[in-house]
Amino acid sequence: MTSWLILVPTAVELQHLPLHFLKVIERKGGAIELCGFGPVVAAARAASLVVAHQPQQVVLCGIAGSLGKSLQVANAYRFDSVACYGIGVGCGRSFRSASSVGWRQWPGDGAGQASSVPIGDVIELSKLKSSTEHRLLLTACAASQDDSDVALKRELFPQAVAEDMEGFAVAAACQLAGVSVSIVRGISNRAGDREHVNWKIAEAMIAAAALVEEMIEL
Repeated sequence: MTSWLILVPTAVELQHLPLHFLKVIERKGGAIELCGFGPVVAAARAASLVVAHQPQQVVLCGIAGSLGKSLQVANAYRFDSVACYGIGVGCGRSFRSASSVGWRQWPGDGAGQASSVPIGDVIELSKLKSSTEHRLLLTACAASQDDSDVALKRELFPQAVAEDMEGFAVAAACQLAGVSVSIVRGISNRAGDREHVNWKIAEAMIAAAALVEEMIEL
């Protein structure tokens, strides 16, 4: 059994985790694993890693793009909930989420276990009791290409403040397994900015590692 299981989507993000952070996770009896890029592989990989490690707590740690101006590039944030964009009907401005057309992504199995909890378009995450802010992360199969993509996502999910490609997938895998999950993302860029020269990946991951370490040391 593992106390903390830290999931990181890609090797690029993993290589920017500070050595000090890696030592903290080891000292706390935790493990760090890659969960893969995008929601499909991240869901499958997270499910298998939860079975393998039997963690008490899962934390997804990586980078994200900010939607709007409320989150600062090179800073890190913990999210209270994660929504899913792209599962449902239609595309573009005709898109309607699964829940809006009467479908749940998981109906619940009625067995009185963790998997009996239905999964819709939004999953609530582990929260800090002292937190008064609510931050919604939006998971999509494809990141925003330009400002028009950002505008569409903000129109459909006005409360979302950042986008990623793995959060909802990992959260769903953990909810089905009955494992508590948190998501910490360092903001590497403004969503829709595809010029990587503007991105602050290293700074974002250092900030994310510091926030995760703070959570673990509580």
